Amino acid sequence: MTRTLDRTAPTDAPILDVLAERWSTRVFDPSAPLDETALASALEAARWAPSANNTQPWRFVVARRGSEAHDAVVGALLGFNQAWAGDAAALVVFATVASVEGRPLGWAVYDTGQAAAYFTVQAHASGLHTHQMGGFDRDAIAAAFGFGDNLAAVTVMAVGSLGDVDAAPEGLRERELAPRTRRPIAESLVVDA
Repeated sequence: MTRTLDRTAPTDAPILDVLAERWSTRVFDPSAPLDETALASALEAARWAPSANNTQPWRFVVARRGSEAHDAVVGALLGFNQAWAGDAAALVVFATVASVEGRPLGWAVYDTGQAAAYFTVQAHASGLHTHQMGGFDRDAIAAAFGFGDNLAAVTVMAVGSLGDVDAAPEGLRERELAPRTRRPIAESLVVDA
């Protein structure tokens, strides 16, 4: 039987439960089917993320386990990410459009990050687990999915059902069970006037 983990963040001020309880696993169930309804809700949440001038500069690649697209994304992952991310039911690439009609979108990466954050929170609320990755070959992603010069991958997110942490390799299990930490908010404040 898979152990239930309580990974609720030890916050210094109250925050929404869905935020405190969300965490990034690296242990996915390699045989659990993707909850398509939950995925659709997460994509819908991403669609409604804030966007400067309503430009919606984000684009998504949804690569389900067992597909050539999934294999391509796994192949583009770097280092340790390749060891665990392939078990996820889907890998979602969040990409950003750099310009519209020749006009640079200086906020596009920020807005795409917000879409990824909305996706993550909704996925968690819908019972999915996620983990965002920055360790991947952006050129390989661009080549695999025909991105032109105006589209660039920002992050890859593993999505699926939580796997059995106790069955994970020791090093991975230790990372999963380590206490959750963040630096104090005071260390992030440049000015608090």
